[in-house]
Amino acid sequence: MKKFYLTTAIDYVNGAPHIGHAYEKILTDIIARHYTQRCDDVYFLTGTDEHGIKIQKTAAKKGISPKQLCDENSQKFKDAWKALDIDYTKFIRTTDEDHEKIVQKIFDKLLKKGDIYKHSYEGLYCTGCECFLNPKDLTEDGLCPDHLKKPEVVKEENYFFKLTKYKDTIIKHIKEHPDFIVPEFRANEVIKQLEDIQDISVSRAKSNVKWGIDVLSDIEQSIYVWIDALSNYITALGYDTENPSENFKKYWPADVHVIGKDILKFHSIYWPAFLLALDLPLPKHIFAHGWITIDESKMSKSLGNVISPTSVLESFNLEHPDAFRYYMATSAPCGRDGNYSDEDFKEKVNAHLANSMGNLLNRTLSMLVKYFDGEVKPEFKLSGHPELVSGSEKLQKKALGTIQIVKNHFDNFEIAEAGLEITSLVDAANKYVQDNVPWTLAKEGKLTECGQVLVCVLDVMCIIASLIYPYCPNIASDMAKQLSFDLKTKLDDLTSDNVKCGQLISKENIKPVFLRLDSELADKSTKKGA
Repeated sequence: MKKFYLTTAIDYVNGAPHIGHAYEKILTDIIARHYTQRCDDVYFLTGTDEHGIKIQKTAAKKGISPKQLCDENSQKFKDAWKALDIDYTKFIRTTDEDHEKIVQKIFDKLLKKGDIYKHSYEGLYCTGCECFLNPKDLTEDGLCPDHLKKPEVVKEENYFFKLTKYKDTIIKHIKEHPDFIVPEFRANEVIKQLEDIQDISVSRAKSNVKWGIDVLSDIEQSIYVWIDALSNYITALGYDTENPSENFKKYWPADVHVIGKDILKFHSIYWPAFLLALDLPLPKHIFAHGWITIDESKMSKSLGNVISPTSVLESFNLEHPDAFRYYMATSAPCGRDGNYSDEDFKEKVNAHLANSMGNLLNRTLSMLVKYFDGEVKPEFKLSGHPELVSGSEKLQKKALGTIQIVKNHFDNFEIAEAGLEITSLVDAANKYVQDNVPWTLAKEGKLTECGQVLVCVLDVMCIIASLIYPYCPNIASDMAKQLSFDLKTKLDDLTSDNVKCGQLISKENIKPVFLRLDSELADKSTKKGA
């Protein structure tokens, strides 16, 4: 794999980030970190969407300029992603000057090509969706199904894009590439939408929407959100209609666009059509994740259950975001909806990160110090007791097999499923310790066998640290440090023999990598929380 280019949806800056925004960024960051373990060139793009009528109206209510509102809220997203250890390559804003200039060129090119034309139109416009809706898509009460608000009747002369021209090509592409839309069951929804697709408005009259990018040849028109917003995926790389950059040539097409299921239509129909019109290759995958509910209820300002991602870190007094990252990433199967609750969060991370994984490493290293002064002796790497060798080989085989299973899950963007495989490996290692009782072997004087059991577990813990790194980078780093293991080791270079012979660790250097959220130490300001 030479390169891996992945993107998130760019967030609309009409408000502050919430837990749903965080879910997408965490998933994407985990995918990016995983692929850094498989190739040397990963490019991770995120950013903010900053034009449109909602920004214009909100800024007016606040008595500030649209740009001031964008600057304030865009920074809130950057601050949130920093707190969550979202390690992106580039953060694009659609108010960036270079982005705006290229969007104008894209619009102009499609206009000259004949794929954009001017047309008088009257339709039902949903401000929340930033698009015109078909009457048949509304609820029985005539409301937008997503925002439960009545769309406005808008009559304007706008520029339209010939979406219908590319309808058959897109349908053919989806059918010939069953992994283009992930999960696959979403493809049927898209094909059904394509059956009734119409040409779409790609501009708004300046008399109604002033806050937007000007159409070069028509100062009375603003470029409408979808050509503006979706083009960020190529403008961020230096795309130009006349002379695309080397960076663009290197990374495009995207390996995956990570988006919410509510904007799948725009990414799987509008975006491919724009790319086809520009004679550019389509992205390899579009991964549409589900929504996150709060205590089984959809997030809503009226219900007062919109949660800031950083508020979770603050309420649990967490030093770093690993526990929250792990919980969110494993909250739902691929493409399905997930749920957040404080009680479930505490229960799950205590069970998986503290009781199972953290305690396994802590007690294994403690026994190595207790019985062998923290030293890995050469004979611990040799075969000894036949039953123990058999058990060791079984655990090692499972560990090496888990690497491939996790890779396969990531190739299908099954992040939660991969996380459960890692947890399964931790459980297997715990069972191996219980079955082979190294403390009893030590009491019986079977020190070589005892050492073999401990070192087998520590070798597997190196693999676990590597696999859990994308989810919990700080915990994995602490694990690797205690194991003297290089966390930069590529997944394909991992073996069943990862711990070096010699002095591994001293008693004072053994520290819990994750404390239970309800432990006495975790309630202290000096705790080693997640």
